Amino acid sequence: MPSWLLILIVGIVLLVFGIAVEAAQFLIWLGIIVLVVSLILGLVGGRGRKV
Repeated sequence: MPSWLLILIVGIVLLVFGIAVEAAQFLIWLGIIVLVVSLILGLVGGRGRKV
């Protein structure tokens, strides 16, 4: 399993958990940041393999 996919899954879990637990609002932001980083890594990694 690619590392960016693992990061994406963790980001989604953190995002869902952050929404479910309203007291832990920082988890929402952490999930969003992890999702963005994983998408960037996926795009950069995908371009590198095609060339």
